[in-house]
Amino acid sequence: MFQVRIHGRGGQGVVTAAELLSLAAFKEGRRAQAFPSFGSERTGAPVVSFCRIDDQEIRTHEPVSEPDALIVQDATLLHQVDVFGGLGRDGYVLINSPRSFDELGLAEWTADFRRERLLTVPAGDISRARIGQMRPNAALLGGLAALTGIVALDSVCKAIEDRFAGRVAAGNLAAARDCFDHVRANLGVNVGA
Repeated sequence: MFQVRIHGRGGQGVVTAAELLSLAAFKEGRRAQAFPSFGSERTGAPVVSFCRIDDQEIRTHEPVSEPDALIVQDATLLHQVDVFGGLGRDGYVLINSPRSFDELGLAEWTADFRRERLLTVPAGDISRARIGQMRPNAALLGGLAALTGIVALDSVCKAIEDRFAGRVAAGNLAAARDCFDHVRANLGVNVGA
């Protein structure tokens, strides 16, 4: 089972990100579940959502305490919330930021992790350019597909098309593809390979 925990703030599409990721897995014939955990339900408040993906039935319904991958949609949470709690040394981390882990004050934390599984990506900038607002969720799912291979970019795109329509769908599709390409380029993988 592959478990993902997504951290962000209310209004950034954190819950939608988990739902889209589970839908992408369903499109590949796999089992998945997605659910949120709310504190105070207001715009700007910290929000966490979870997604599990497996080839077999998923029987647990507990929050993800030991994720295989983390998505951090808002870097301001890094020093406010324990976003890294339970993450193993082989875990994947994708942070929405144009700054590096070192610039984010995480140099010491990253020392024991596999650096090729830790990446920042300017998903907020990408989403602003593509959809006109800071909703990095779809972009980051494209990045997660490139970083982990847990789902294919095509499956992420199909999930986006099922959820959104018109200009919103087109913008989110472009953002997911841009972020996928950005991650692949930063990992030294030929884009389109």
